[in-house]
Amino acid sequence: MIPPVQGAAGQVLHLKGTAYDFGHRIAAIQFSLDEGEHWTTRPTEGTSDYQNVVWTLDFTPPRAGTYRMHVRSVNERGEASPQPALVEFDIR
Repeated sequence: MIPPVQGAAGQVLHLKGTAYDFGHRIAAIQFSLDEGEHWTTRPTEGTSDYQNVVWTLDFTPPRAGTYRMHVRSVNERGEASPQPALVEFDIR
């Protein structure tokens, strides 16, 4: 779970989280700002099947409002997390 984030339009938000997939290597972290319609993929280099992966993302919201971002991991077999994490932004 990622706690709600508050920020200001045009200001960088620094996001951080952890992903794991017991017995499988995390190959990428994916982010979606449109309820999972499209995903941006960030590969994870040098991971193994027994370690957690700490991911970071800098996001600059362009305008005030509420944003919802889904985050999921993808393992080396191409399988995505069955239930993406959700982070909500309250931007002023």
